[in-house]
Amino acid sequence: MRALILIAALLGAAPATAETPCGGAFSAFVAELKREAVARGHAPATVERFFRGVRRDQEVLAADRRQGVFQLPFTEFARRLISRNRIENGRRNAERWDAIFDRIERDYGVSRGILLSFWAFETDYGAVQGDYKTRDALVTLAHDCRRPGIFRPQVFAAIELHAQGDFDPQTTTGAWAGEIGMVQMLPEDILENGVDGDGDGRVTLKTSAPDALMSGANMLVDLGWRAGEPWMTEIEVPAGFDWSLSGLPVEKTVADWRRLGIRARSGNLGPATLPASVIAPEGHRGPAFLVYPNFRVLFEWNRSFVYVTTAAYFATRLEGAPAFDAGDPEPGLSDAQMKRLQRRLVDLGHDVGGVDGILGARTRAAVRAEQARRGLPPDGWPTPALLNRL
Repeated sequence: MRALILIAALLGAAPATAETPCGGAFSAFVAELKREAVARGHAPATVERFFRGVRRDQEVLAADRRQGVFQLPFTEFARRLISRNRIENGRRNAERWDAIFDRIERDYGVSRGILLSFWAFETDYGAVQGDYKTRDALVTLAHDCRRPGIFRPQVFAAIELHAQGDFDPQTTTGAWAGEIGMVQMLPEDILENGVDGDGDGRVTLKTSAPDALMSGANMLVDLGWRAGEPWMTEIEVPAGFDWSLSGLPVEKTVADWRRLGIRARSGNLGPATLPASVIAPEGHRGPAFLVYPNFRVLFEWNRSFVYVTTAAYFATRLEGAPAFDAGDPEPGLSDAQMKRLQRRLVDLGHDVGGVDGILGARTRAAVRAEQARRGLPPDGWPTPALLNRL
């Protein structure tokens, strides 16, 4: 999920306005949004047209609460998302849109594998783009007090798209979280990074693959993508490796990792001076990867560690890398066990960012610290055995 800052000029030079608070009666919330939109410089008629018939979508809220798939271990998650059909369709689309990918790689420096991977996972190459009414989804999530800071700006960005004639509040549909089109971009992203890839004078992300792919590439560059650099390499880790050096917080150059015995499982590691981190999404007995600055950029597309790792890996597969070595990882924790672990970690003085059952960065760091205290490989992977010892 992205929450980029909308360029003020796109909404006109308006005086500072008080933000509409979340929660409360939905009708009152919408009325405040209308007043704020007018204060930002939009014509009252445009604002009325945009909000006409808006409703609180309970199905959107339900979808927001049921994201349990992101709690799956990496191997299981990857096997669910990466099918032979998706690999074959990816290769067919790479051939079909070869000239567009050539332009993207030349003009933006973004690899076709990355764009194909997100295209596949977000909408199955455009086949499943979502049927939630986008306007209602954005207003619903802005009203909900869980993450209003992300979604309020998207409502005003959608109003701007509507004023420009590029968003019909009655017919525009997409994902439950308000993303639109083949690679699922939020309204702010479209305003800032939309590209007319097919030259028809419009940016139509739902029906034009060139527009969607080039807009996605432009957004990645805006987020910090480094042209021509790798993002991930599967690695072999030597016996006796110090697992406290694993995890995204630890960066060394590729040359430093080589000196510590890290080797590419196939192909080569990145340039010697490139900063990189070792990640082991299922601990020291599972698959391991060296990841580079471009890997970190992908978290601006999706915040889930398992999703980003799977998308990055799939991108390497689409560019010819072999299937990863799954190894023999220890079983992970169920949702209930993960919450028990997080509560225990909090009792031990760790900040895990909330007891939510999700293995996020703070929980991994706390797990790593407790593993080290108990003489276990500090790989950040929580297991039933660790939970029992805690």
